[in-house]
Amino acid sequence: MLVTVKLHGIFRIDRFKEKKAEYPPGTTVMDIVEQLKLPSTLLGIILVNDIHSTIDSQMKNGDTLVLLPILDGG
Repeated sequence: MLVTVKLHGIFRIDRFKEKKAEYPPGTTVMDIVEQLKLPSTLLGIILVNDIHSTIDSQMKNGDTLVLLPILDGG
């Protein structure tokens, strides 16, 4: 299945801004995070098709996944 992955903030360092990739059926957000070697402890907001989601959400063909790190500052 084809999923668009968009990374923000520090997750883009040495990676990409947006990428379409093929994943097997049943792939979860966590599977993608692990494959990209993103530090899950820094994971702040997860959006699937512009709707807040969880790390356990299963992706579907044509989905767009947005991963944003925890925001820090004041």
